[in-house]
Amino acid sequence: MAQRLRNKEKLRSLLTVTMGGATFFTGICLYQGNEKFYNNVMMPLVRLIDPEVAHNLAVLAAKTGFTPRQTTIDPATLNHTVWGIKFDNPVGMAAGFDKQGETMKSLTKMGFGYVEIGSVTPNPQPGNPQPRVFRLLKDRGVINRYGFNSDGHDVVLNRLKVVRDDPNFTGIIGVNLGKNKTSEDPIKDYIDGIKKFNNVADYFVINVSSPNTVGLRNLQNKKQLEELLSAINSIRFKMTVQPPLLLKLAPDLTNDERQDIVDVILKEKTKVDGLILTNTTISRENLLDDNKIESGGLSGAPLTDLSTAVIADMFKRTKGRIPIIGVGGIFSGQDAYDKIAAGASLIQIYTSYAYHGPPIVQKIKRELNDLIISNGYNSIADAIGKNSEIK
Repeated sequence: MAQRLRNKEKLRSLLTVTMGGATFFTGICLYQGNEKFYNNVMMPLVRLIDPEVAHNLAVLAAKTGFTPRQTTIDPATLNHTVWGIKFDNPVGMAAGFDKQGETMKSLTKMGFGYVEIGSVTPNPQPGNPQPRVFRLLKDRGVINRYGFNSDGHDVVLNRLKVVRDDPNFTGIIGVNLGKNKTSEDPIKDYIDGIKKFNNVADYFVINVSSPNTVGLRNLQNKKQLEELLSAINSIRFKMTVQPPLLLKLAPDLTNDERQDIVDVILKEKTKVDGLILTNTTISRENLLDDNKIESGGLSGAPLTDLSTAVIADMFKRTKGRIPIIGVGGIFSGQDAYDKIAAGASLIQIYTSYAYHGPPIVQKIKRELNDLIISNGYNSIADAIGKNSEIK
């Protein structure tokens, strides 16, 4: 009897030590950003969780600092200056991950060259009813119809002020602005955002291309876009501090619509400093996953070639005069390089981060650096638009 009790005690001790060791090992792998651990263990488990819950947990992990930290300096090859802002590397976190301005410090420490928060709306709003996020595992994609769920200008602004007041924070923050769902004056919504965040944003994004807010994409139409940008610039041009103004566009525009936009943004009165190409698509071509029937914006691998083609087209139409941030289906250094060679000065990721976790950041940067060098270039700047001949 006594021997049996001793054996049970030994087994209990062994299990305690084993579980403790496994927990410790898991924690170390997560914190160090072990790529194999994330790909083979962590992310397959994450994909068993509801995608919006997984998103919220990822934000919480970053918010609390339980994310890997980059311990090395980015190679000079990846350094790039755009709009007078020096980016240590061209890889940014796209808007949509950190909608409420909660993770800028952790994402910067992780190795992102910059972080774009939002979209932020003037007043708080819950967004669309759940479920509103769907994985397309067979296609390496995501469909979302969040609908600008936002804590509102004031709450997000206070968070940004806290970050900016930290003398140790040197990261680059873009603020992506949206309109409220029930707004009767969308132009005022964007102007209010410019005024509100002008002293804390490194750049602004006017988001007129989300498919999840009724009527928003109509603001890409020539007449409405002229009215919007004219009103915004009439305010901006009077400000002492003028962060760069970027316009985020849909990938589903026709050739005529793209040319109309170019005609608008090259005019002094309605000019922008940059483009973000592209937002999610409403197209559902060649998809395999059953979730393809869900409404909303499609991101991830199905968008890779489409967004790259739009980048090349707009680079040519603007004759390379307007810097472009390329986003859409970037899962590798090759994907990033293709967008830069098409005409992008910087790139952003989000869906690949959702599929592969934090290690994807270092993987893309490492592979991109190798490609820049192997193609005979000394820097990002040398490779921009090399595959897009300007006539």
